[in-house]
Amino acid sequence: MSRVSTPGPHPDWTDPDCPVARTLDLVGDRWSLLVVRDAMDGARSFTEFQRRTGIARNILSDRLRKLTAQGFLAQRTAPSGRRREYVLTDVGRDLFPVILALRQWGERHAFAPGETHSTLVDDHGVPVPQIALVAADGALLDAGNTHVQKT
Repeated sequence: MSRVSTPGPHPDWTDPDCPVARTLDLVGDRWSLLVVRDAMDGARSFTEFQRRTGIARNILSDRLRKLTAQGFLAQRTAPSGRRREYVLTDVGRDLFPVILALRQWGERHAFAPGETHSTLVDDHGVPVPQIALVAADGALLDAGNTHVQKT
């Protein structure tokens, strides 16, 4: 199992016992998630990330450094051999369901009816189906039939 590079309890975590809080402390800012989104969509170079996001160079540099240090991205030599590029690690790829959930929530709630927006499609051009979380017995899960249990 892959793990984010985090040496022991970190003094800046907002709630070290909560997986949601700890994850948001690692990638919860807007720019980090947009960099991960663009890496999932094929961005590899600093220039590509900057063009796609419009992020300031200094902020992008910081986010790429942090995402690499935390194990979401890795650097490798580009096929041309002339520069370095960023690629998702297994840890970074594991954020796909998170990005998908945010995208699907946004499609439902962040646009006016009929407003144009992008759509995620599979390799055949078919829109990705809505995420449905189900219990072991097949029942749909939501905030009304789940709860947090400390382990």
